[in-house]
Amino acid sequence: MTKRIQQVDLLIKEELSKMIVREIEFPPGVLVTVTRVETTPNLIEARVFVSVLPESKTKDILQLLKGRIYDLQQGINKKLIMRPIPKIIFIGEGKTREAARIEEILEQLKNEKK
Repeated sequence: MTKRIQQVDLLIKEELSKMIVREIEFPPGVLVTVTRVETTPNLIEARVFVSVLPESKTKDILQLLKGRIYDLQQGINKKLIMRPIPKIIFIGEGKTREAARIEEILEQLKNEKK
């Protein structure tokens, strides 16, 4: 991964995180976090990974974000001074789920040793 792609990933993550917090109203008790961004080398698309707690709401939140994609894309287009500007695609974060499961297993093992 080139340094430019890393910079684009970071910039998109920061800007989208701010926009999501300011502009989108989530249901009470739902926490949404942009965990990472992976931009293709040709800068055509940016896969934005989103972590949702509780996880049972992930599908609903992704639908909500996809419904607001036009506004978010327009905001990114105005903020980034570059061409081409990657197309945003929201994806539920799977690594958070895996990490939580590993933590759960480690906790069980620790309790069994006592």
